Amino acid sequence: MSLKTWLTAAMTTVFLLPALAGGWTSTLEDGGTVTVDPETNRATVNRNGVVTPLWDGTHRLQDGSSLISNHGIAVPNASIIESRRPPPPETEEWQDVNIIGYSPCEQLVRQVCGQQGQCAGTEACTLTHQLLEMETQERNDSSNRNLMTYTSGQCLKAIRDRENFAPCPPPDTVENK
Repeated sequence: MSLKTWLTAAMTTVFLLPALAGGWTSTLEDGGTVTVDPETNRATVNRNGVVTPLWDGTHRLQDGSSLISNHGIAVPNASIIESRRPPPPETEEWQDVNIIGYSPCEQLVRQVCGQQGQCAGTEACTLTHQLLEMETQERNDSSNRNLMTYTSGQCLKAIRDRENFAPCPPPDTVENK
């Protein structure tokens, strides 16, 4: 195992997994750590290793904010709500990229169906033509027809998937299909 892989695994185990397992946590102004379960909003407080339900009322947190507990259930405050927001999606490699020359789906059709259509009868070729139609429609509907679309990104992935979208052999090696 490389040092980078080991370090990544160790950091995930030490920092990320406990946070995901325990939900939102904060420190009470007068001591103790409050934990709010992400599924039930049940609030508990840990004081010197003893975990008990958080008593009803308004509790001042160390950061100056407050947390309300009603029948042992926390009323989510801004911090709790923010902690539950999903992370923003990662930017895909195709987003905001101009198409120069053949689009990714046009490239895929040429790769799978052959530059002269010699593999046009294959299932993979039929699928690539469907992707090309989808890409064309998305580009026609877009305000900037020169930018890649979601389907363009899917075609980029398919170009690298040589198992499912195998390149068509050159014309002189293909039997009439």
